[in-house]
Parts: sequence; C-alpha cells; structure tokens
Amino acid sequence: MAEDHLNRITLALSEYHPAPDLALIEKAYDFIASSHASQTRASGEPYINHLVETALLVCKLRLDVASVTAALLHDTIEDCEGVTEEMLREEFGEDIAAIVEGVTKLTRVRFESQEEKQAEGFRKMLLAMAKDIRVVLVKLCDRLHNMRTIRFLPEDKQRRIALETREIYAPLAHRLGIHWIKSELEDLCLLSLRPEIYAMIKDNFARTKAERDKYVKDTVEELLHHLEAAGISASVSGRSKHFASIWEKMERNNLSFEEVYDLHGFRVIVPTVRACYETLGVIHSAWKPVPGRFKDYIAMPKPNMYQSLHTTVIGPEGSRIECQIRTPDMHRVAEEGIAAHWRYKERGQSASSAETDFDLHWVSTLVEEQKYLKNPDEFIQSVKGELFPEDVFVFTPKGDLIRLPYGSCTIDFAYAIHSDVGQSTIGAKINGSLVGLDHELENGDTIEVLTSKSQTPSRDWLGYVKSSKAKQRIRAFLKSEEHARSMAFGMELLSKELRKVKLSMKKVEKSNKLTEIAKGMGLRSVGDLYAQIGYGKVSVAKVIAKVLPDFGGEEEASEPTETSPLERIFQRAARASRLKVGVKVSGLEDIMIRYAKCCEPLPGDRIVGFITRGRGVTIHRADCSQVLRSDPLRQIDVSWHGDAKAPRRVKLTVHSRDSLGLLSKVSHAITENGANINSAQVNTTDSGKAKHQFEITIDDAKQLEKLIRAIEQVQGVTKVDRVLGRTSFGGEPSAR
Repeated sequence: MAEDHLNRITLALSEYHPAPDLALIEKAYDFIASSHASQTRASGEPYINHLVETALLVCKLRLDVASVTAALLHDTIEDCEGVTEEMLREEFGEDIAAIVEGVTKLTRVRFESQEEKQAEGFRKMLLAMAKDIRVVLVKLCDRLHNMRTIRFLPEDKQRRIALETREIYAPLAHRLGIHWIKSELEDLCLLSLRPEIYAMIKDNFARTKAERDKYVKDTVEELLHHLEAAGISASVSGRSKHFASIWEKMERNNLSFEEVYDLHGFRVIVPTVRACYETLGVIHSAWKPVPGRFKDYIAMPKPNMYQSLHTTVIGPEGSRIECQIRTPDMHRVAEEGIAAHWRYKERGQSASSAETDFDLHWVSTLVEEQKYLKNPDEFIQSVKGELFPEDVFVFTPKGDLIRLPYGSCTIDFAYAIHSDVGQSTIGAKINGSLVGLDHELENGDTIEVLTSKSQTPSRDWLGYVKSSKAKQRIRAFLKSEEHARSMAFGMELLSKELRKVKLSMKKVEKSNKLTEIAKGMGLRSVGDLYAQIGYGKVSVAKVIAKVLPDFGGEEEASEPTETSPLERIFQRAARASRLKVGVKVSGLEDIMIRYAKCCEPLPGDRIVGFITRGRGVTIHRADCSQVLRSDPLRQIDVSWHGDAKAPRRVKLTVHSRDSLGLLSKVSHAITENGANINSAQVNTTDSGKAKHQFEITIDDAKQLEKLIRAIEQVQGVTKVDRVLGRTSFGGEPSAR
C-alpha cells in the first residue's frame, strides 16, 4: 500500500513540477505511517488514506512540494500524541511546520461551539490567508475529501459539517477563484443536507442524458460553424450545470426541474482579448441575447481575478444557454483561481513569498476593520458577507473605479472615499441626478457625494449599508455617542441618589472611592462606571452601598433606601417573567424580561439580552440583525435555564408542487414530531405550485429543526421557511 500511495503522489507531482523533492515526500509518508499507524476513519479504512487523498488534491491545485508535504502531515499535531510543531520544525523545516500548524488551528474551529471560539477561529483563518495562502488551500483540500466521505458519520455530525462547508468553505473556494472545489463542495452539501432533492435532480439528469448530450453536441457544432465563418479560431465545449446551482435557481424562483431552461453552459476559448469581443458579436448575431444577462468581467474582473464575457442567449430549439468567452490564460485562472498565480522561486525560497497579482487585499482590510468588534456573531456575519464575491463597480467624478459589495448605497460609497466624507454625507449626485442616502448603486454609476458639517451618522444607516467599512465606522460613532449619553445619564442618577443620603457628588469623586469601585467591578474608569449605571447594568443602590461606609454611613452590604411597595410589586412581576420565559440574566436582579418579536427566540437558540431603559431586558437570538445593529454596551449575557420549557407559536411556510395528498403528508410530518397545528392555510397557483402556511406550537429550537427537516423529506416539498415578526400570513413577513 505504501508503494502505491507514493507512486500516485509522485506521478501527480511530476505532471507539473520539473524536479520535485521526492525524498522529502517519502520522509513525510514514513512519518505519518508511524504516527497514524493504529488509527482508522469512520469508514473503517486506514486513516493514512485520507492524508494521501488530501495530498493528491493539493497536487491537483499544482502547489509546491512544501504544500504537498504539509497535506500529508496536516493532522499529526491534532491527532497524534506527542507530535508538536517544534518536532515538525526540526524534521521538515519552518515552512512546512508553519503550514501544518496553520491548518491545525483552522481544524480546531467548531462552528457550533462557543461563539468566542468560533469568531477567533474565523480571525485565525483570515490571518492565515493574509500570511500564507497555502494554509487555506490545504484546508480546502482536507475539507473536500472529508465531504466526499461524510456518509460514514452520524447524521447530526454530517449536518453540522455540511452546513459549515456550505456557509464558509464553498464561498471561500469561490472567493479564491477555485471553481472546481467550490462546485463539488456545493454538490456534496446538497447531497448531505437535501438528499431527496439531489436524487430528484440526478434522476432527471439520468432520464434526459441522451437528449441533453445530443443537444450539447449539436449546439457546439453550430457555434463552431458560426465562428469558423467569421474567421475565429476557437475551442468550444458544453456542459450541464452542477446540481447545487440548479437547485439554487429552482428554490430562488420557485421552479420545478422542468421549468429550469438554462441547464446548459458553453465555454468558448479564443486566443486573444480582441477575439473574445468578436466572438460575442458572432454569438449575438446567431442567437437573440436575453436582455440584462450580459456581464463583462474582462474589463472589470471579479475580486478573485476571474475574467470572462458572460452572455445568455435564446439558443437552438428556443432554449436559454449561457456562453462564457475567455482566453486560455483567463480559463486557467477561472478554474484554478489563486493557485494559477503561483510562481516558483529558486530552491530555498518560500513559495509564500511568490509574486502574485491575486487580490487578497480584502483579507487584511477585513481583519483590520473587524478587529475591534466584540460581538462574535457580528464578526462572523461580516466575514460571511466578504466571502460572497458579488460586487458593483462605480466611479468617482475623476473617473477612479471603486468596487463595493452588491446592494451598496450612497453611504457605502462615501465611506469608501474617506471616513470623514461618510460621516458627513447628506446625499449624492449620481449621473447628474440628486439621490438620497439609501439609493442603491448600479454598475457604471458616476457619483459625487454631497456633505454637510452638521450631518452625523444615524442608527437608521445600518439598515441599508452593505460594506464592512461603513458598518464598522457607523457603529463606532454611535457607540461613542451612546456612551457619552449614558455617562451623563448615569452621573445624573448617581448624583441624585447621593443627595438623598446627604452626600455631594463632588465630595465622593474627590475621595477616589468611585475609582476604587470601578476597578473592583473590572471597569477601566469612573466614566465607564457612570456609563454602566446609565445603561442599567449597574445598580445605583449598590454603588451607594459601597460608598457609605467611607463616609460614616451604613455597612457596605446594606441598601441605602427601603424598598417601596411599588418596587416590591415590580420585583415580583420581574421574578414571574423570568420564571415564565426560563431565562437567566447575568448580574441583574429583579429585571423584567420579554421576547423580541423580530427574531422570536426559542429555547435552545443562542441568545443575547438587550437592556432597554424602563422596559427591562429583551431577549434576542444572537444572530438577530437588530442586535447586530445595536450598541454592544447595552447587550448583556443571558442563558436558558437548563430545564427551560417555553412553548411558542411558530409560523412556517411550506413551498411545494400542487399534488394530491401533499397537505395530509405535511400535516402528518408535523404531528409525528410532537408539534400541534393551530391553524393552516393553502394557496395554489395555475402553474401547479402550492404554498402551505402553518401556525404550530413548538417547545424548542431543536424540535423545530427536526420538524423542518421532516417536512423537507416529504416528496414534492421544495422549501420550508420559518416566518418571523408580527406580520400575519396575509402580509410580507421576513423568513429565515
């Protein structure tokens, strides 16, 4: 087996590397054969098989020998007792040890563990990418092979890994331009998360294979004929789109498989950039282009350096087909992404220092802009946002090109120019016309920002900005403003209560007692103590109780004033509200608690509390957009009681095909999973689709997830949404 493994790696390396260090590969193989000797995978096969397959995938990326060696060794620190980074450094050198350690750190990320650990894992990933991109490339290969063999794991673990892959690693592969890894990861996630959908698409493809193959062959021949007539030398190939992209289109537009027309894509490779545009003209002359479906990624490449012309036309037999036109160099980048930019140096130099024009500026920018974010969910959402590479390209009045996230508005552009411009913007002129702050930008817009010295950012701005820079700068401004207001409010409250016990604020401040109290509470300054009082996180009564002993008053443990009958009524109501919702609040006593209507948390959801003066603590889901837009200083740690039982009414929308008996099957799936149906409503369309709307009673988040998965397994169901907010079924609610 060892000889076979080494031969496969040697053959893969020799296909692109002129003189690989095979002795180093053999040394690494002997090391893992010894270190992992007794280990097996969930499938029962030797663990070493996974390491070899990962190394072969790294070879497919055509990376250097150090990367292939690190791929063989990537699990030694994590899984082999006694193996350390220092040991690898001594045996294999600094370069390889650093890659293995970087991959090990990424392996330790658990996307459904403690939020702080999760956010820290994301930060390490970004830092690793900025320092040495090979770390993430090896990790992507490791994840791809794990997804190929995921069927041997328990179902709950399969789901966790597949969700993590779909949300992070597939978009990361896309952001790095490695199309083949991205597509396969997405298909494997679909197979794991929605096996019935994957099987449906696969069956339909198998059923129509002969017909599709003939269509592709005939279309390629016709396209080549048109190009030859125009004197253009080209290579043309046709392919079917991968399953996940088909399902995404079906789900997004609520289509059946038969209604997805553009199942085919055609790739035209021509010698020069000029020939690309000539080919576009030939295709548009032969077949009618679909309006709005042309994109020029040659003139304006994607952030991952992808370049091609994209156009969708009404091809033979009236079918929509997508054509991608590019040069050979563009094709290499399109398939391999950053790996296609690798430059090998003389022996002894690190490949990580190889020159590359690949755009990784977004990585260091994101790390810099997000390093002060304390809310881990906010940081995670920012990273996820950066992993999706859709952009809009706009211009300054001087003609400078600015790239912004898709959906960006006037404010995003202003902050991209300069933070001071963003803070004072009141509007803009776009292509000569006046527009508002929330105006969504379009490709090619020329923008002139209008400012005013009296303007300051508003919390409303967070509702429509898209760029990380704009969000971070607005939050920082609002935080400082809120902190100043809370300091003033807290100082006023403390001063008022001190007067009640015959003490002056000036006298207490002069004694430095407040500094001592602040430090005892882990706060940096008296100002922070005032702010905590203003936010409602620190009780004025407790501060005064700590002050009084130094001024000849009551003992520290006592309260300065007697509790009034009205306060006692409030305290009893607060205790009742806590028991009712089953939530514990960190550090606060006798506080009213209520659920947020915007996200409707269920027991088992990750939650956070938000202090609202006069209304107690509102419980939100930790990833709620309202919380992410709020002042982090007004957030407070909360948790569910271990035995929390808070049955809640939840609304679900089930999208499906209109078929006989489907409502009965869905209802059965709901009741079989222990939920009670309070109401149901069904709407059908002339196109054979149905939308079932249910209001059900559920105990916790785990039961809801299990229920949704059961409904998704019903044949004919295409999508299940949880409806959030106050909106009734007749309106336009948000869904998650």
